[in-house]
Amino acid sequence: MPWNRPAAKPVSPRAARYAKDLRRTPTEPEQRLWWHLRHRLPVTGTHFRRQVPIGSYITDFCCLGARLIVEVDGNQHGADEAQAYDKRRTNDLEREGFHVLRFSNAEIMRDMDVVLDTIHAALVRTIPDPSSQAGWEPEA
Repeated sequence: MPWNRPAAKPVSPRAARYAKDLRRTPTEPEQRLWWHLRHRLPVTGTHFRRQVPIGSYITDFCCLGARLIVEVDGNQHGADEAQAYDKRRTNDLEREGFHVLRFSNAEIMRDMDVVLDTIHAALVRTIPDPSSQAGWEPEA
């Protein structure tokens, strides 16, 4: 399984410890998205994990098989310095072969169907089996 393969870049011990702590204390938007990724977005051949360390970074959600990272950005990501860091981080992860999607807390709390549609579209692009598109329907 792709999620059992070792990472291309070694994980720093600090990132591994911090990721474990983050898994214990998710934010409300992270909890909400996690539930939806597990229960409403079943795409064959995908498996999301929470707070995944990749090198020195910790990603909020990652589907290693699809090389897709989903980030949940709180208010602190709006500052210029934070945006510059996020851009560098995204560029580093993309150089490692990942596609990074970013959503604000507000988007997750108010527009979950749009968030899931965007994630689903990214997954379908990376999963070659056309039958993997079955199973996703937005809630009414």
